[in-house]
Amino acid sequence: MDIILIPGLWLDASSWSDVSSDLERAGHRVHPLTMPGVGEPAERSSGIGISDWVEAAVAAVDAVVDTAGGPVVVVGHSGGGNVAWGVADARPDAVSRVVFVDTVPPPSGMGISEFDVVDGVIPFPGWRHFPAEDVDDLDETTRARTESLTASVPARVPTDPIDLPSGGRHRVPVTMLMGGFDQQTLESELAEWGPYADEFRAIDDVEVVRIGSGHWPQFSVPGRLATLIDAAAARR
Repeated sequence: MDIILIPGLWLDASSWSDVSSDLERAGHRVHPLTMPGVGEPAERSSGIGISDWVEAAVAAVDAVVDTAGGPVVVVGHSGGGNVAWGVADARPDAVSRVVFVDTVPPPSGMGISEFDVVDGVIPFPGWRHFPAEDVDDLDETTRARTESLTASVPARVPTDPIDLPSGGRHRVPVTMLMGGFDQQTLESELAEWGPYADEFRAIDDVEVVRIGSGHWPQFSVPGRLATLIDAAAARR
């Protein structure tokens, strides 16, 4: 199976290295992406928004389908989940499953989040910026190693509303690999999130699987994450 791996904010293709190795050993062809403008100064990235990230990921899917001739699994971590959902909406017949890693499908018109802009870009705010439940499973050695992998993202990307016009995404099967939530807990949380709950309920085929991790399982439990992605890719 061809698997497209879309990183979240501040990360590039290298953030998937440990997961990619395990998926390749399981027999998959893995395509980790680096999104446009990551690490670029404002003068080269100010025009880049979430639609450009979606277009880049769609182009990657098209290239794989043109070469391999079959549908792909698209995986999105955190803010990369918005990109993955945009791909599913643009190419529902080319995507066999979307796998969200500790994030939820966004409704059309929603952004990722808001972060401080510095010199026209958004730098990684540091591990201490995030709640304890997101980072407690990252020891100091892992934090030091992985923080060195981070880079700024274009200022528009986190707050740009995503445009999901077709509705075709809802017929693409979805697996949600959640750090600490099982399905019952997630559905209880989503009940308070308005349009996010509506988006979740609109999906024809969705499952929720608890990873048992913080927000960055590709760093804290890469083997476990790869096993869960492999299992999701095998579902029909």
